[in-house]
Amino acid sequence: MTPAAASEVVTSEVRVRYQETDRMGVVYHSNFLVWFEVGRVEFLRALGTSYREMEERGVHFPVLEVSCKYRRPAHFDDRIQVRTRAERIRWARLRFHYEVLRAEDGTLLAEGWTTHAATDADGSPHRLPEELLDRIEPAAERRGGEQ
Repeated sequence: MTPAAASEVVTSEVRVRYQETDRMGVVYHSNFLVWFEVGRVEFLRALGTSYREMEERGVHFPVLEVSCKYRRPAHFDDRIQVRTRAERIRWARLRFHYEVLRAEDGTLLAEGWTTHAATDADGSPHRLPEELLDRIEPAAERRGGEQ
């Protein structure tokens, strides 16, 4: 598999489980953040690396900020697509952007972003790995550089 370019949107799919819903069959809001994580993990995998590999090399990506705007409800047994893209925003920070859609009809259910610091195991800042930067930098430049 050829690694994806960071400018690409990586799409992951999940199916809403019963345990993720309330009594009315509507997905509880915090599950969208779990789906954001699914998107991040699959995005890095599409770039040719993984969270596990980064952590084995001593680089961790704790969440610094999260934002989610809920548009429409998701329900039990819906097929959900999480569309993820990334950008570098600082020497040791990444931001991932997400769109969560119902697969059957393309309805936008939620959109948001997470900002992550690159740190060592003790939480001290760590420069983003060069091979990750090589894949993310061109996309950031096309979108106007660092923010």
